[in-house]
Amino acid sequence: MSAFALLVIKLAASLLADRLFGEPRRWHPLVGFGNWAKTIEGQLRRPGDSHRRELALGLLAWLAAVAPWVGLALLLRSLHPQAHWAVDILLLYLALGGRSLAEHAEAIAAPLAAGNLPQARERVSWIVSRDTRALDEAGVARAATESVLENGNDAVFGALFWFLIGGGPAALLFRLANTLDAMWGYRNARYLAFGRIAARVDDLLNALPARLTALTYALLGRTRAALACWRSQAPAWDSPNAGPVMAAGAGALGVALGGAAIYHGQLEQRPPLGGGQAPDAGSIRAAVALVRRGILLWLSLAGLLAVILERAGA
Repeated sequence: MSAFALLVIKLAASLLADRLFGEPRRWHPLVGFGNWAKTIEGQLRRPGDSHRRELALGLLAWLAAVAPWVGLALLLRSLHPQAHWAVDILLLYLALGGRSLAEHAEAIAAPLAAGNLPQARERVSWIVSRDTRALDEAGVARAATESVLENGNDAVFGALFWFLIGGGPAALLFRLANTLDAMWGYRNARYLAFGRIAARVDDLLNALPARLTALTYALLGRTRAALACWRSQAPAWDSPNAGPVMAAGAGALGVALGGAAIYHGQLEQRPPLGGGQAPDAGSIRAAVALVRRGILLWLSLAGLLAVILERAGA
């Protein structure tokens, strides 16, 4: 059996585990990693550091946060000829967040559909960084739908892509880099220099997966509208990777996303995404369904490629 076929089997096992069990409810490794990264930042940074020193410390902090765990994964994988099975399946399972994403989305969609706007506002605040206290129904649905589409890449397809490239350690590297970007990749006074490496590495690792995610959304939704939105709207978005993902996703769903949002007390006028009707609870659920169909498509295509490679090598 080819190495790629083995990866596809492991990928299927990890997806099944994520669907059955979801993320660990207690002692999630990514929570522990976040605390580890905070400790490193606290130990390295000092008030008054120069811009150049902040850049250097940001690189050192990134390496100190990520390298030990990727190195440990590689070591565990090499301890026994069959150790790669357990290590790869476990690492991809922990890197995936498909079921968790769907559960968070439904926890917003259900009260929104029932007319319980305060509860929907509270639950959407768990997954977005914008101020949700004054959001109307469309605003809650917009925030949740955008989060599902973007995290479809960050918590699902990006991990699947890097797993197929380099197994469990590569999926781990992607997920840890993505976590550090979420912690340090802000363009503000505190992280503009220190977090630059975290932001750039995440941009680099996401460059191809994000566009494959956007293509996945386009193929499984309103294809022509999705591709048009990707082409015309994504360049105006600040993030070079989130732009294609969310523009294509919004076009695929036929909903209008983007627009004004309040972050840390400041009103930001964001470019429009997609087009058509205002989002509602159904849009949130449609975004989840789009991600789920994408998972099936990726698994099917990976399996087909494995069969082709097997026959070509026979």
